[in-house]
Amino acid sequence: MFQRLLLLAALFPWCLRADVTLASLFVDHAVLQQGQPVPVWGRAAPGEKVTVTFRDQTVQATAGQDSRWIVYLEPLKPGAPAELVVTGKNILKVQDVVVGEVWVCSGQSNMEFTVRGWLRVNNADEEVAAAQYPLIRQFAVEKTVADRPADTVGGAWAVCSPETVGNFTAVGYFFARDLHQKLGVPIGLIHSSWGGTQIESWMSEATLASDPAFAVVQERWKQAVAEFPNQAAYEAARAEFKKAEAAAYLAWVNAPPAEKAACWARLGAVYGHIPHGPGDPDTPTGLFNGMINPLIPYGIRGALWYQGESNAGRAGEYRALFAAMITAWRKHWGQGDFPFYWVQLANFSTGVPDDTSWARLREAQTQTLTLPNTGMAVAIDIGDPGDIHPRNKQEVGRRLALIARHHLYGIPGDWSGPIFKSAAREGAAMRVSFDHADGGLVAHDRPPAGFQIAGADRQFHPATAQIEHDTVVVSAPEVKEPVAVRYAWADAPEANLYDGAGLPAGPFRSDNW
Repeated sequence: MFQRLLLLAALFPWCLRADVTLASLFVDHAVLQQGQPVPVWGRAAPGEKVTVTFRDQTVQATAGQDSRWIVYLEPLKPGAPAELVVTGKNILKVQDVVVGEVWVCSGQSNMEFTVRGWLRVNNADEEVAAAQYPLIRQFAVEKTVADRPADTVGGAWAVCSPETVGNFTAVGYFFARDLHQKLGVPIGLIHSSWGGTQIESWMSEATLASDPAFAVVQERWKQAVAEFPNQAAYEAARAEFKKAEAAAYLAWVNAPPAEKAACWARLGAVYGHIPHGPGDPDTPTGLFNGMINPLIPYGIRGALWYQGESNAGRAGEYRALFAAMITAWRKHWGQGDFPFYWVQLANFSTGVPDDTSWARLREAQTQTLTLPNTGMAVAIDIGDPGDIHPRNKQEVGRRLALIARHHLYGIPGDWSGPIFKSAAREGAAMRVSFDHADGGLVAHDRPPAGFQIAGADRQFHPATAQIEHDTVVVSAPEVKEPVAVRYAWADAPEANLYDGAGLPAGPFRSDNW
């Protein structure tokens, strides 16, 4: 009989554990989403009745045969912190729960970049000292790779203070600070990111299987891991890689400007030999399974995304993957087309002359704006050509917040810089027109830089540009009959075209060559 019970415990652990449990995000200091039904869920013994109480609401559910239960609180308004109580055969109490706006923050290293970590934002010490915002909170999702969709993940809510804000995602924090100051409500950040990762890691298995064109992702992965057929070989190779990466990265960070390109090339060579194997964060679907699925269906307002650097060599593929990922996240969450805003890649030099891989990735990001309820913060002017991790995360967060303010919260104000509309030939010049340029264009007291034009031979030449109110006239002596124009079409271009509010024009091209 005892052996039978042990077997049952191994196969069906919930049948022997009666305690009610809550999903990972329901812990002290949590932020619940205002203004919409709030799912609360967890596990209990099959058939166990579970009661959830919050403020003046009490709702009940019965755990199914799979031990899962879920209830929905009626839409909530912001107010004083309260206790969330869950009662079954045991009682759980979650303290200091507030209601406001909840945003998922995901992507790779520029989202993982914290306010004051091993890399620091500009004026980090001053930012930390001023971070007295107890109603801004972050749930930091533990890094987890999983081969199947997980139900739980490690993490905790941290209340923003000078003692904690150093570990907040910098982009998310500055976004949250702006909204908190404008809206006056709590802001919750669910920070789920991992540096150096590719977009396919953040996609569900169903999404990658939804389009035959995505089969290349799994085939590429199979080839990548074939070199390391077992865990021991992979872990040894990974340890050697991390040592080489750390040394090459440190050399690049400390290199004088004249040597940056050469150091980046050496670092790129190291990255060109990244070992892949079991538990690798680049595993297709691995991070969705381990770091996104456990969050679903927590009530959220929207998502912020900063990623693409690791996919820059496959921009055409990225466009389809990115759109599919956004659509699938929305479907998985079941909360409609929630806002999804991202950061366009900043200016950065890969050290390869005439390389346009980042320019093409930026274009793929721009094209994804055809999806409903999306927005993109342009960062082409605030990066660092010598550092893939630009430090001015304050402005990145502010530009994302401007989009949310306009599209979501109805707060008046400029939210977008000039957006390419059309280009028409006028003699030996091209006149470029823009949307979002009603107040005129500016170039900071010098001619607009970063323009190129080409004729029918498709050879682009640096061009002279002149602002005429809300248009730019572009010409080059080598091109007598121009047919195409580009702006900021390089990995680390000069880019100084803005609207009157100081928001930058995004990179563009009128051709599709």
